[in-house]
Amino acid sequence: MHIDTVIFDMDGTLIDTEKYYRIFWPMALKEFGYEMTDEQALSMRSLGRPFAPARLREMFGPQLDYHAVRERRKALMEKRLEQEGIELRPGALELLTWLKEHGIRSAIATATDLQRTEKYLGVLGIRDYFEQVISATMVKEGKPSPDIYLHACRQLGRHPRDCMAVEDSPNGVLSAHRAGCRVVMVPDQTDAGPELEKLLYAKAKSLDEIIALL
Repeated sequence: MHIDTVIFDMDGTLIDTEKYYRIFWPMALKEFGYEMTDEQALSMRSLGRPFAPARLREMFGPQLDYHAVRERRKALMEKRLEQEGIELRPGALELLTWLKEHGIRSAIATATDLQRTEKYLGVLGIRDYFEQVISATMVKEGKPSPDIYLHACRQLGRHPRDCMAVEDSPNGVLSAHRAGCRVVMVPDQTDAGPELEKLLYAKAKSLDEIIALL
């Protein structure tokens, strides 16, 4: 297998923030009069435009003001992150350091907007590990469409088959698989089910386990 580039999802994969989306989507929606179940919150992981607005309106009705709810969710989440800080997921620094030492390129492909992505990477001191930072705001459709991974591969000048995509959620796995990348899942919040596992090149318990796959 020839892999010279690793493309990472950010939230839930590299940084331990996915749990906050699980908390603050329901909290924000409750302020607007909606009750979101934990299962519904989990279904929103890595979901990008136009799928996130469509998913919420499917659950709660066409009258839902997606942008107002999303802005409230962002505000609640940012306040918590300022209080508690952001943590890397286990094995992240070990893997990123190993990739750099071995000349394997790294990039980010995230559903998070570019401004917050750069902020989080900067706060954690890991921005310099990545050659490219690609946000779903740069493409027509976010995850689970393949657009973001296809765009990342074009920016890096690499064919998807020569890229490993590292993801934590079903929507992210679908996006990378549809683009033609070799997908490694490091599950966060929930494990991969049997159908999702069929799409994976491998599954790892922590990021540093990926070193053995390269």
